[in-house]
Amino acid sequence: MQTLLCLAGMAFVSIAPADMTQFIETYSSDWNLLRREYSIAESPERGARLRIFLTERLREAKATKFSDFDDEGRVDAILIRNQIEHEIRQLGIDEKSRKETEALFPFGKPIISFGEDLRAMKSVDPEAAAGVLDALAQEIESARKGVDSGNLTAKGSVANRAARTVDSLKGTLDDWFSFYNGYDPLFTWWVETPYKSASKALENYSALLREKLVGTKKGDEIAIVGDPIGREALLSELQFEMIPYTPEELIQIANKEYAWCEAEMKKASREMGFGDDWKKALEKVKQDHVAPGKQPELVRNLAKEAIRFVEDHQLMTVPELCKETWRRQMMSPRQQLMSPFFLGGETIQIAYPTDQMSQEDKMMSMRGNNVHFARATVFHELIPGHCLQAFMNERYRPYRGIFWTPFWTEGWALYCEMLFWDLGFPKTPENKIGMLFWRMHRCARIIFSLNFHLEKMSPQECVDLLVEKVGHERANAEAEVRRSLSGDYGPLYQCAYMLGGLQFKALHHDLVDSGKMTNREFHDTILKENNIPVAMVRALLTKEKLDPDFRATWRFYPLY
Repeated sequence: MQTLLCLAGMAFVSIAPADMTQFIETYSSDWNLLRREYSIAESPERGARLRIFLTERLREAKATKFSDFDDEGRVDAILIRNQIEHEIRQLGIDEKSRKETEALFPFGKPIISFGEDLRAMKSVDPEAAAGVLDALAQEIESARKGVDSGNLTAKGSVANRAARTVDSLKGTLDDWFSFYNGYDPLFTWWVETPYKSASKALENYSALLREKLVGTKKGDEIAIVGDPIGREALLSELQFEMIPYTPEELIQIANKEYAWCEAEMKKASREMGFGDDWKKALEKVKQDHVAPGKQPELVRNLAKEAIRFVEDHQLMTVPELCKETWRRQMMSPRQQLMSPFFLGGETIQIAYPTDQMSQEDKMMSMRGNNVHFARATVFHELIPGHCLQAFMNERYRPYRGIFWTPFWTEGWALYCEMLFWDLGFPKTPENKIGMLFWRMHRCARIIFSLNFHLEKMSPQECVDLLVEKVGHERANAEAEVRRSLSGDYGPLYQCAYMLGGLQFKALHHDLVDSGKMTNREFHDTILKENNIPVAMVRALLTKEKLDPDFRATWRFYPLY
């Protein structure tokens, strides 16, 4: 067998077709190992080491004889190159982002040096370290005065990013001190007092940045800040996700889909006797909720109904063990500040009021998780949505987990909503409004998240959009935007629901509506290919001729 993967500096021969899976698995393990080892995000040494690793792995991936691979191997070869190229671009974007904030923490270098010396297992000179810490406390005090006086300033999103960086630096300093403290008596004698001063100064400075420049406080669970990444970074993310549209074109798609949803809302509203005033019909739907304590029972019944629907229509294979082992869990009030609706997978997390909530919050939670909204989301979270996806991912091509994308994950679940709609799952106009509410919501997510990252909408304008254009309860809209902009999700995550769904829908039209595949064949094949960009799913299902420099050109949605 030819050499698969080399250590830095060793010669690389080639990757045999049978070894591509192992190459991907080894790359994934090595990449995660290096990021754990070089854990200080602010360290230039980290960026340099990761870049060396990525450059070597990309060279190895490009050295393969692409024509020797079968269809699956060619897809894997394209995917790993796409993954590595994206990571290289991201290093540059991260470096640029850090440079924007450096002026707000000019004292970072000695802390980074402490952390890097610890990682490299260098001996520490306690007396010298104490002197560095004394000087560090003075530098932090100087920066504090600069912020207090207005001489050191930045826009809120940059200052918030800087505050998070200061928190990270404090964590690095704390870890360094904890490693030696008590184990080296001389270290503790010299370092303890100046360390405590420096650590407290970092904590206070981070709080000052948030209070003076951001307008929040550390640990504030209510404030919505966010950090726009800009058009360049959005284009990089779209290239990585194999979406050949500009952000502006995606907003156009969202507006077109929203117009369809609104027209269907008006039809359902007329059936309910409210004319074209669909917001009145929506208000009526929101009032149809179960009593406190009854939501778990509702979820159980809705999950069983959805499974019957899948099987009655022979949509896909649902393994018996998957049907047997999904579970329920109630969400805490704190969790609902970020996620006011259901979350899913093997365990569905149920949002509903608790006795700790105010009366206003209780009513908002009940109205926002009413029977018809829940009927449209339980199967999204469970079967045939995220629960079935996760079950299949663990059993088929699990090595592809490194290529995880929300366009496959959330796109599939949203596509299932579209498929259920087309097959007549909504039985009443109230059911239709419940489904359309979420579809409108996914359109709005594209509009507000992209406009936010293009710096065309503020967080408050994002909240207002959800209230005015979708009909969200304001507290629920705030929670949705808070979740979307918190940084815990990728910048395209909120776009992925509708856009991924539209990709799967277009593929279904080409292969199932045309009679080339049955529903069961189509869906089972997708689930067994694991979590990869939908353009790659299409390449496999259509036997697309691929070359090693593949770039997605599939325009899955006609704009004109």
